[in-house]
Amino acid sequence: TRVRSSAASDVYKRQELYRAKKLSPVEVATETLRRLERYEGALNAFVLYDPDTAMAMARASEARWRQGAPQGLLDGIPVAIKDTQLTRGWPRLLGSRTISPDQEWSEDSPVTAKLRAAGAVFFGKTTTPEFGWKAVTDSPLSGVTRNPWNLERSPGGSSGGSAAALVAGIGPLAVGTDAGGSIRIPASFSGIPGLKPTFGRVPVYPPSAFGDVAHVGPMARTVEDNALMLDAMKGPDSRDWYSLPDDGIAYRDQVRDGSLKGKRVALSPTLGYHEPAPAVREAVERAARVFADLGATVEQADPFSESPFPVFETLALGGFWALLRGMNPEQVALMDPGLVELCRHGEAVTQAQYVDAVVKRVGLGQAVRRFFDRYDLLLSPTMPVTAAYADPRSDDAPNPNNAWKWTTYTYAFNLTKNPSASVPCGFADGLPVGLMVTGPLYDDLGVLQACRAYEEAAGPLWPSAELTAALRKAEGGTGDVKAKIRPAQ
Repeated sequence: TRVRSSAASDVYKRQELYRAKKLSPVEVATETLRRLERYEGALNAFVLYDPDTAMAMARASEARWRQGAPQGLLDGIPVAIKDTQLTRGWPRLLGSRTISPDQEWSEDSPVTAKLRAAGAVFFGKTTTPEFGWKAVTDSPLSGVTRNPWNLERSPGGSSGGSAAALVAGIGPLAVGTDAGGSIRIPASFSGIPGLKPTFGRVPVYPPSAFGDVAHVGPMARTVEDNALMLDAMKGPDSRDWYSLPDDGIAYRDQVRDGSLKGKRVALSPTLGYHEPAPAVREAVERAARVFADLGATVEQADPFSESPFPVFETLALGGFWALLRGMNPEQVALMDPGLVELCRHGEAVTQAQYVDAVVKRVGLGQAVRRFFDRYDLLLSPTMPVTAAYADPRSDDAPNPNNAWKWTTYTYAFNLTKNPSASVPCGFADGLPVGLMVTGPLYDDLGVLQACRAYEEAAGPLWPSAELTAALRKAEGGTGDVKAKIRPAQ
């Protein structure tokens, strides 16, 4: 049985209740922590949680709402912070045992500073593979993170903890990062919308080892809440010299205003180089028909004639090698062996190969920009498969051991810096399928409006009985949730 759930903003609903004094941020924070403890033992979506900080921030928000003076766009709304972001008072460990938690953590990253200024309630940090290096979420520091739809499966990576927390209803918003698909892969595997904004739209600091393919963006349970969260996150920060000036767009107000009528939409089930699983292709083509029903002119067109992976791989290996060069032998011994092996491959990249990849990347960017001279939007699969298995396997099923075989599409738009989102477009074998919606550079609004129009017309479809049953299996679990509580400072 599938039910059409409302695509309206979870955040707006809560804040309307705050305004009417029918709900309190303290009550919401209490429920957030209750759900975290209920599911975390099975999901392992958090590396740290902090009930004391959450309740203090919620009480401060409650006082502001009682005075009729909310602080910002997200006042009283719980937000999960991915553990790639500096957060004042909390360690930033990036899934690694090479970083000591016993430091003075006195600085916020730009994103956490902006969210704090918007009145958000911080309650914990979500898991990531070590230094965000892969498309599933497990690490030497925190172990394996699991998908609420099926605990044998991964929620994807590297923002897998954020995605799992959203699906389990622990909170309505979460921070994601994306250097090769790390927002969109978990969004696809977990059945939520997530946006990789135009490069520079949301400032990044500390800088990523992977340079100017690395983005920070919103993840939420609805497209509308992605738009609202983008409003709170965007804008320049002097610590990120790539960061763009504020575009002046109120995404939260304009996300509902877009019409697909007359839009020129390219459909590319393969992106020109990789055939997805039949069920994935069917779901994406069905979604394209919804776009046509809404008035778009949809035609099949491929933006690429061959895979851009060799370009991405060469540039990424340079970043990986730089990461390893900064480690001493004792630290290397603590790292994920798969990450160490990948980093060592980077040592073999020659200067000529690296420069050639930079030149080819420029050509890719030019080609994609010309492609969007002809089209307003591009529809494609986010992933060629549904959620991979969370644990390594020896067979050919998608799993951590063969991730590069099924991480095939998302990195293309990190190379070209385009805004690119994943929105759920169906299910196959009880697991979500993601539709990737990509737009011209700087047209984050057009991408969000298209996703919102599709979401409104087609769903989101949540098989509630299946999700309820899946979450029931995740209740309790065996993980030591209490061990993740941040000690009082």
